[in-house]
Amino acid sequence: MSRPNDRGREETKVAEAEHVDVLIVGAGLSGIGAAHHIQQAFPGRTYTVLESRDAIGGTWDLFRYPGIRSDSDMYTLGYRFRPWLGEKAIADGPSILEYVRDTARESGIDRRIRFHHKVTRIEWSSARSQWTVTVQRTDTGETLQLTANFVMASTGYYRYDQGYTPEFPGLESFAGTVVHPQHWPESLDYAGKRVVIIGSGATAVTLAPNMADEAEHVTVLQRSPSYILSLPGRDSLAARLRGRLPVKLAYRVVRTKNVLGATALYQLCQRYPKFMRGRIRSLQQRWLPPGYDIDTHFKPRYNPWDQRLCLAPDGDIFRAVRNGTVSFETDTIDTFTESGVALSSGKELPADIVITATGLNLQVFGGITVAVDGHDVDLTETMAYRGMMLSGVPNFVFIVGYTNASWTLKADLVCEYTCRLLAHMDSHGYTWAAAQRDPSVGEEPFLDFSANYVLRSVDSFPKQGSRAPWRLRMNYLRDLPMLRHSRVETAMAFGRSEVVPLRTGTSARAAGRRTG
Repeated sequence: MSRPNDRGREETKVAEAEHVDVLIVGAGLSGIGAAHHIQQAFPGRTYTVLESRDAIGGTWDLFRYPGIRSDSDMYTLGYRFRPWLGEKAIADGPSILEYVRDTARESGIDRRIRFHHKVTRIEWSSARSQWTVTVQRTDTGETLQLTANFVMASTGYYRYDQGYTPEFPGLESFAGTVVHPQHWPESLDYAGKRVVIIGSGATAVTLAPNMADEAEHVTVLQRSPSYILSLPGRDSLAARLRGRLPVKLAYRVVRTKNVLGATALYQLCQRYPKFMRGRIRSLQQRWLPPGYDIDTHFKPRYNPWDQRLCLAPDGDIFRAVRNGTVSFETDTIDTFTESGVALSSGKELPADIVITATGLNLQVFGGITVAVDGHDVDLTETMAYRGMMLSGVPNFVFIVGYTNASWTLKADLVCEYTCRLLAHMDSHGYTWAAAQRDPSVGEEPFLDFSANYVLRSVDSFPKQGSRAPWRLRMNYLRDLPMLRHSRVETAMAFGRSEVVPLRTGTSARAAGRRTG
């Protein structure tokens, strides 16, 4: 793809339209954080947040299933700039949602959000150094446009309107209720019911002990096990420091401790997988009933952290297995029957309710079409720069968090880097910045992660490179100096627009410049 160039030098007047300096797509955890960083660093800049749904919160507003929670601690999932003050380190979904909404309200960000605004297309004009953004109203169906100098995509990487459900043989014959956790009905009554949860990931591990309190029995049906670790629901260091240190300092100390601990766990799993397999097994032997068949139900086929570890706050899933309210079946489905699920082994699981905790459908940038100078961009032909920009696509940043740590750790770093980039552009009078791909850098999949939901869709994503700054690191401690302190000029091109829009009252020209 060509970079912004010097075409169209004629002074063209651009009709005035609704315009913002920075457009943020998505009002979830990342989008609210991005808005805070932009307004704090650039009080005079205009920005708007567009949200396709009718509420702040993204994931934490969408998912409503019993026990919904984070599997990252809140001292790292919380924003760097706003301490988490809750009692629980592993917080429930409603508490996280309240935290995000309070952040938006206290900073006045909630007044900059437009709900029911789904971005469908963004098109860059090199001549004007400007994005034209096409939006569809999800409440009225109306289509409208606005312009922006810079776009930040805080859309996550999965489809909000559709979860993943495989084709199950005989499903139409089942007389009970089938529910996907992404679309949990408020009216679902599972008290005294037999529940089968299909899946072995974080959602299943969360749902099972929380539904077991009211259900007659909950069975987790998995094709293969996942690694599950117990973690204290409250952070003991945070409790000891509360009231003894200033709030922000205590938050920073606990956050640092948890970053170091999570990084150490990941590195141990990657470097010494055999040792960590044994260590996890020995812990599970203490948490599960004597003689429990760990090898069948809790021994994955892969090494620790080849897929994301599941966390059980205070060992809730293990307690439920010990007291008999939750059981595991490791098998494959032969067919659904009228009264339950028949397994390949010949066993049948009776069920009144089946929960298909079978994963997500990934989607790049919320399905937005990206175009540059009249040509749609094939995202699979682009390469991710520092895990946050696309080669050849100017003034565009996206936020994708870590798969092996808290999402917000990376989101905060991306926003800090974006502010440094915008400040650099301001100081040199540049109107555009674009990452310039190095043809000597080899291509690799964007997400180097073996989870099924990633493997199903990774071919539709941009590529990452074989070396920095094109390598997508999943290591906060390595990203920290690169995104917070490194030169923003590296592998970047900068330039000035050929045409200044009519609203400024002037026009200007300048040649583009490549740097780094």
